[in-house]
Amino acid sequence: MTITKDSYIGNLVVQDYRLATIFKRKGIDFCCKGNRTLEQACLSQNVDLGRLIDELQSLTDQRMNVHIDFDKWPVDLLADYIEKTHHRFVRRQIKEIESNINDVLAVHSDQHPELSVVAQLFQDITEDILEHLSKEEFVVFPYIRKMVTALESGTALLTPFGTIQNPIRMMLQEHEGEGDCFRKIAAITNYYQASANACPAYKSLLTQLEAFDADLQMHIHLENNILFPKSIAIEAQLQG
Repeated sequence: MTITKDSYIGNLVVQDYRLATIFKRKGIDFCCKGNRTLEQACLSQNVDLGRLIDELQSLTDQRMNVHIDFDKWPVDLLADYIEKTHHRFVRRQIKEIESNINDVLAVHSDQHPELSVVAQLFQDITEDILEHLSKEEFVVFPYIRKMVTALESGTALLTPFGTIQNPIRMMLQEHEGEGDCFRKIAAITNYYQASANACPAYKSLLTQLEAFDADLQMHIHLENNILFPKSIAIEAQLQG
């Protein structure tokens, strides 16, 4: 894979998810804003374009020992994977993180005043995330599966919302809000890095928040950069 200033961030991560590590380190959003070129992203984040391309090219040129090529998966299988892997993780972790935030706040609110802001941000966004998951599970994903079946069987399919692009547009907007919220949480917590004298409970909480953030980025990447574009393409085939 040859990487240039005109390469799109989302496409690069689709081809090699390991590159996401570099983008995260540079503060470049590859999931919600994956439709930017490297040049556009570097200008926005004040990142050295040449150095970034060298880092990305060096990593992608290395042999990949383990790499799941989600781009080659059927879209209905990818929807199943997202629902059974990422959706379940989110629901399980939300309860644990909320409980742990309250426990740490009860004991260490004086030492960590920033945590009250994190708690409010997390509470606000998790309500939206849970509603978002339901929309995917009961509206978007079932329709994607119906499109796949219709395409394979050659049958007609009625579209209840005009075009799949309408609910996808809503999902993209909600992804943007989720990503913005966790960028704020990351900044407030010094990108999940605890001070040396922080208590184990606080360090553990930051580790959980960081894992939740990483999973959410992967979740959004799979949808924004792979599942949704391919679903739109399938709809175009059905209409054509």
